[in-house]
Amino acid sequence: MTTRETPDGLDLDAVGAWLARETPGLLGEPLTASLITGGKSNLTYRVTDGSTEVVVRRPPLGHVLATAHDMGREYRVMAALAGTAVPVPVVHAHCDDTDVTGAPFYVMASVPGTPYSRASQLTELGPERTRAIADRLVDTLVDLHAVDPASVGLADFGRPDGYLERQLRRWRKQLDSSRSREISGIDELATQLERQLPTHSAGTIVHGDYRLDNALVDADDRITAVLDWEMSTLGDPLTDVALMLAYQQMSASGGGAVVTDAPLAAGYPSPEDVLQRYAAGSGRDLGAMGFHIGLAFFKLAVILEGIYFRHSQGQTVGGGFDGLGDAVAVLVAEGLEATRV
Repeated sequence: MTTRETPDGLDLDAVGAWLARETPGLLGEPLTASLITGGKSNLTYRVTDGSTEVVVRRPPLGHVLATAHDMGREYRVMAALAGTAVPVPVVHAHCDDTDVTGAPFYVMASVPGTPYSRASQLTELGPERTRAIADRLVDTLVDLHAVDPASVGLADFGRPDGYLERQLRRWRKQLDSSRSREISGIDELATQLERQLPTHSAGTIVHGDYRLDNALVDADDRITAVLDWEMSTLGDPLTDVALMLAYQQMSASGGGAVVTDAPLAAGYPSPEDVLQRYAAGSGRDLGAMGFHIGLAFFKLAVILEGIYFRHSQGQTVGGGFDGLGDAVAVLVAEGLEATRV
């Protein structure tokens, strides 16, 4: 199969040959590929034969945190959610043979839509459309948390019992795997969370990194797909709610420039409005949000520190990494504030 330029991290000849065997007729030739910008974790590529376009997703280059970047997990949850109220892309194939392109990967359909990450993008739409999009984001999260895992073949996708305790333990371990410098307050935050750990939590499918720019929105302001399921599992649904609010709080405090400032757009609902809409749609008690928001900031701090570590080792692809190191300190401070409430 003849190919042209190929971006770092993707052996287009090998992937093309593998696709021809696994999904005959999906793509023709020659193939071209480009890195889809914006991702600071898994690498996502647009691959096309000029008429049909698919998306290929693989883990980052270099240092990879244990248990993270599980391509099979992303593939499985999206396949399971097909046909539910949760919009997901059609998934075509999954490959766990690292000889093909150096890492496991999966292939999914290209879905129309915009991942709104910047307030300036939403400002062009106006406050009413911005509010409608944000409200639909919350409603989609309610829909996700309403899916019965067993009914879609995900009964064994995680262990809801003890989820929060394991989350805290996992992210402390991830932090230790990426330590390359002193981070003021981060161990204090972990200790505070351990002290405030709830004794009981509900169990649903959770996305794990839920925010507006991990969704695609079409020209009619409908959410066409929820993306980036690498951290999905069965666990406490309030962790998804808290993460949405943490991203929003980062924007308000000036710490969100490296992730998203979309919640700063006129018309975007306040954190109180987000909580009210989610509570009304889900019927859940939103107590103990201080702990959940603190855990969300701790998780984000560890994730960014891992990316910062890879970037400092020259093992990232693409741009947009400036300021990551400083952002970690902002996240830790926000997390400590949340746990003091």
